[in-house]
Amino acid sequence: MMAMIKTPLVFAAISDIAGKVRGKAFPASDLEKRLVKGVGWTPTNVMITCFDAIAESPFGALGDLLLIPDSTTGVALDFGDGTPVEHFLLSDITELDGKPWGLCTRSILKRALERLKAAGGVSLVSAFEHEFQFKTGGDQPGEAYTLSGFTDRRAFGETLMAALEQGGLAPDTFMKEYGANQYEVTNGPDQGLRAADSAVILREITRMTAKRLGEEVTFTPIRDPKGVGNGVHIHMSFLDESGEPATYDENGVAGMSAVTASFIAGVLKYLDAIVALTAPSDISYLRLTPHRWSAAFNNLGFRDREAAVRICPVSAIAPSNIARQYNFEYRAADAAASPYLALAAIVHAGAQGIEEGLPAPAVSQEDLSVLSGDDLEQRGYVRLPQSLEEALQRFEINETVCGWFPGDFAAVYTAHKRGELDWLKDKDIAERCAAYEEIY
Repeated sequence: MMAMIKTPLVFAAISDIAGKVRGKAFPASDLEKRLVKGVGWTPTNVMITCFDAIAESPFGALGDLLLIPDSTTGVALDFGDGTPVEHFLLSDITELDGKPWGLCTRSILKRALERLKAAGGVSLVSAFEHEFQFKTGGDQPGEAYTLSGFTDRRAFGETLMAALEQGGLAPDTFMKEYGANQYEVTNGPDQGLRAADSAVILREITRMTAKRLGEEVTFTPIRDPKGVGNGVHIHMSFLDESGEPATYDENGVAGMSAVTASFIAGVLKYLDAIVALTAPSDISYLRLTPHRWSAAFNNLGFRDREAAVRICPVSAIAPSNIARQYNFEYRAADAAASPYLALAAIVHAGAQGIEEGLPAPAVSQEDLSVLSGDDLEQRGYVRLPQSLEEALQRFEINETVCGWFPGDFAAVYTAHKRGELDWLKDKDIAERCAAYEEIY
């Protein structure tokens, strides 16, 4: 086929309330100019649900905004197959005078990180661990964690690792997961905002890689109610102002430093409200049930993969390096959430815990699902919401949590999500799972 003329384009991208990456493209030759003046955006776009329905909008047809690309987030990905280079940058949404827009998810995370620094004198180091499934190919039994399951997707995995590295990430592992056609990809930790940027980039590059190889993947929270779900596990640790590890204390409960203990206590205290932002789809709550290796209660576990927050293992091979290895993991999240909103909610909850001086939480080492409601209450455990509507209600009645976010964010967010639920109202569980599988 004869080559045709073209003008290379750059895509200014944002990860929005729906967890979708939207934006606008412009000629690459205009990049330096657009880094300053941006490209136009519309307030009501924030109300576009993941199904492309527009929820009831407080903005109507009024208003103008800007997408300002961040030059540090640029990805120029050449797969070497003769197809166009994928060139995009992550962006902030601002008012026309350059001030951050209150509903910009990236700016919301920036504010949360600033609060953490002020409250605890620490900066965040984190990494998002992603599970996804191939929609193409057969489901072969007996392939969980196997070499043969990995080999089936070796070409994909090797191309993905190269693409992630070219996209500026530090690829870590790729493996066949437990579920049908399910795989996991991880990347190295990043400081502050960059961790969420990396999560956005990883998801998009994974989808791009699959399409280049004639495949299709989904990060949906759960494809089949009878099967396993796809989680996003967020690993976190802290650095003090001198850049030294601040997460671990050998004399602390389960090794938690004072700032870690209060941070985690805050996350657990406000977990039933923030889960509306970290697991924000209708079908997320099919996954957040006991015995699915996810999270059903607001508990801290030590190496427990059913805890909402888990203290992760460290290697005894290098005991002198424990402080740098030590981290904890938030497990009540999935890829229907914007990485910026998910991390912002967790960081705000943790900073609240530090500000309140909350003591170290107890570490559970049992199956909480067998306890009675009275027993759970006496021990300070709460069953997490069992539907998105219940999660939204717990979010909007919690004045402390809503107060973490700018202006009318809470009202806009709940209206957006109820617009999403309205689109699903006539669909059964199987149809809802199928709908989300196509979206994410």
